[in-house]
Amino acid sequence: MPELPEVEVVRRGLVSWVRGRTITGVDVVDPRSVRRHALGPEDFAGNLEGAKVLDVVRRGKFLWMPLQGDGAPRLTADGSGSGLPAVALMAHLGMSGQLLMQDSSVPDEKHLKVRLKLSRDGTMPEQLRFVDQRIFGGLFVTSLVPTDDGGPGGSAEDPVPVIAEEASHIARDPLDPHFSFDTFYRRLRKRKTGLKRALLDQGLVSGIGNIYADEALWRAKLHYARPTDTLRRAEAERVLTAARDVMTDALAACGTSFDSLYVNVNGASGYFERSLNAYGREGEECRRCAAAGVRSFMRREQFMNRSSYTCPVCQPRPRNGRW
Repeated sequence: MPELPEVEVVRRGLVSWVRGRTITGVDVVDPRSVRRHALGPEDFAGNLEGAKVLDVVRRGKFLWMPLQGDGAPRLTADGSGSGLPAVALMAHLGMSGQLLMQDSSVPDEKHLKVRLKLSRDGTMPEQLRFVDQRIFGGLFVTSLVPTDDGGPGGSAEDPVPVIAEEASHIARDPLDPHFSFDTFYRRLRKRKTGLKRALLDQGLVSGIGNIYADEALWRAKLHYARPTDTLRRAEAERVLTAARDVMTDALAACGTSFDSLYVNVNGASGYFERSLNAYGREGEECRRCAAAGVRSFMRREQFMNRSSYTCPVCQPRPRNGRW
C-alpha cells in the first residue's frame, strides 16, 4: 500500500502536469474503477468533462484535485457560496493504482481503467491515465467541505481551507506545517495501546504506514509495543521527529518500491528501499548495533496481520507492553 512519501511524490508530479488544464474527455474503460462514484460512470464523466483542475492536494495518503467548472458550486469557509472550490476528483490508489501521464500515441497499458483527456499545453502529455492491476483503488467525484480547524485542507501549491469529505476524518500528517504536536501528544496519552498501533491510527496522525512506522521506531530506539499511556513527552517527540525525518528522506529518494506496482506519475519506480534500516531485514545485522561493535540481528514478529521488524538490543521489549 502506498504511504505518505509515495503519494506526495505522485502529487508533486501531477501538479506540474495537470494544474490549470481542462479535462476535455473521459473514457471509463473499466466501470469497477469508478464504483465509488455512486451515480455511475456516465455521471462521473459528465462531472469531469469541461472542468478545470485547480490544484493537487494531499492529506496523509489521500489525494484529490479541486475542480472548477461553469456550473460547479463554490463555498466560503462556513459552507455558503464563495470563490472556494466545492468539488474535487478523488484518487484512491489502493494497492496498485497508478496515475500516469501519457501522450495519446502511446498504446494503452494492460491494466488501464480510466483515461482523462486534457487540454493542450505546449509539449505536455495529453492524457492522464489511471492504471490499476488489482482494482482495489479507484476514482470518484466528491464534495469539498470546510476544515475543522480553519487551516488548509492539506499539502498543495495554493492551500485553501477545504478538504475532500472522505478525508475530513483523518488527522494532519507529520509533514503538514499545521500539525500540532501538543494535540497529538494529548490524544496519544489518552489511548491505552501500543505505540505502533497508535502511529497507524489515521485519526491520530495520518500518513504513517507499516514500513515507515518500523523505520521511525528503529530510529527512535523504541519498541512497537511501548504503552502510549506512559510514553514520556521526550519519547513522543523523538518518534515523531524520526517519522518526519524518514519520510523526508524517502521523498528525496522518490519513495519506496518493492515491485513494479508503485511508480510515480512518469512511470519511474522509487528506491528508498535501499536505505531501509528495519523493514524487511529479518536475520540481518542491526546497522546501528554493528556500528557500535555489538552483534545483533533484526527480528520479525507478526503484527495486525502484517509484520514488525525490530532490533532486540536497541529496541528492547517493554515491560507491560501492549501488543
